[in-house]
Amino acid sequence: MTPRILTAAASAAAEIVAARLEAIAAAAGTPAYVYEAGHIRAAYAQLDAAFGGTPHAIHYAMKANSSLAIVRLVRTLGSAADANSMGEVEVALRCGFAPSEIVFTGVGKRHEELERAVSLGLLAINVESPGELERLAALAADRGAVARVALRVNPDIDARSHPHISTGLKANKFGVPIEMAPALFRDIAARPSLAAVGIHVHIGSQITTLDPLERAAEAIVRLARALGDEGIHIEHLDFGGGVGIAYDGGAAPDPAEYVRRIVGAAGGSGLKLAIEPGRVLIGPAGVLLTRVVDVKQFPGARRFVVLDAGMTELMRPALYGAFHRIDPVRPRPGQPVPADIVGPICESTDTFARDRELLPVEVGDLMVIRDAGAYGAAMGSNYLRRPFPPEVMVDGAAWRITRRRQTLDDMLALEEDSADPKTRKGPER
Repeated sequence: MTPRILTAAASAAAEIVAARLEAIAAAAGTPAYVYEAGHIRAAYAQLDAAFGGTPHAIHYAMKANSSLAIVRLVRTLGSAADANSMGEVEVALRCGFAPSEIVFTGVGKRHEELERAVSLGLLAINVESPGELERLAALAADRGAVARVALRVNPDIDARSHPHISTGLKANKFGVPIEMAPALFRDIAARPSLAAVGIHVHIGSQITTLDPLERAAEAIVRLARALGDEGIHIEHLDFGGGVGIAYDGGAAPDPAEYVRRIVGAAGGSGLKLAIEPGRVLIGPAGVLLTRVVDVKQFPGARRFVVLDAGMTELMRPALYGAFHRIDPVRPRPGQPVPADIVGPICESTDTFARDRELLPVEVGDLMVIRDAGAYGAAMGSNYLRRPFPPEVMVDGAAWRITRRRQTLDDMLALEEDSADPKTRKGPER
């Protein structure tokens, strides 16, 4: 499914899209993130419907984009929340999620994070190691509480995605080897301060073939059945996320088929099934709106198109060599020519594309970098003291700024101005 904000089949529709993006750029400036609510709703409905009558939950993976407007929108659709830090847990609470709708995962949870998670009574704390299990049990016992625990297992399955976003191999830092899981579940069952509620697996991100995901699902279903044979009964199976999208505009896994394979793998286990979609829900729903600030080429050298957005707004190309389609909002006549499309940051890695065939552009032209709804704003930074861009939500014919552009005062608000004697503090006496 292609969001209307990103492409148009007819010239009239293209004019509406271009005019809207120009209006947004005039009001919000560039760079800016622009999301389409209708696409998010449609993508969620597709996943939800694919479960049919199977008891299930969709845990939105907040790491993809935890902007308040996005999180609030997915909550209205019936989603639960998957949080990878206590900061994301707190954002979920502020957006109206109940603690019983929040799963807390993460490979290195601090003591104070575990303490807060236990006090909240979250749906599940996804435990990553025997040591973390021990600490959690002691903490819950000290408070006279029972912590709801799901064990994250590592099935040693190659997701065949980029090595930087692979999480299901023994070489990766995530989870516990699946062969150790039965003993750990016995340990959980023996501790009155712990309740075993689930098995969790997540083998990677931007996975473009469904076979590894299906194999991981089958592995934790087998584990659940073996536990049941021992009298250890859990409530849910959490299959994680990782389904990829077509950044190049080509073929991508069918999210509905992904769900159907999970349901098939569960084989009537009677357990509630959960998934953690992030990118597949919101990646294609967003663009990074940016403007050309320079075009330069010297004899014998490459042609550079310089944008006002850079790796501070979209880290994926610099971090992973990731591909994103980049197009002018209003195409100019002429033939495409190769160009390096780069940002303004003082790093050679601040490059969105090399030798990309690009239609003629001039300084001032508006451009869109597509499929930037996930891991755009979420991975943004203030490097070079660049302010975070605004975020805009388009909903039907209307749009609104959901996060204003950060100012320098915003950026410096937590820093002491040592040059100002009114804010300078001496040592305690």
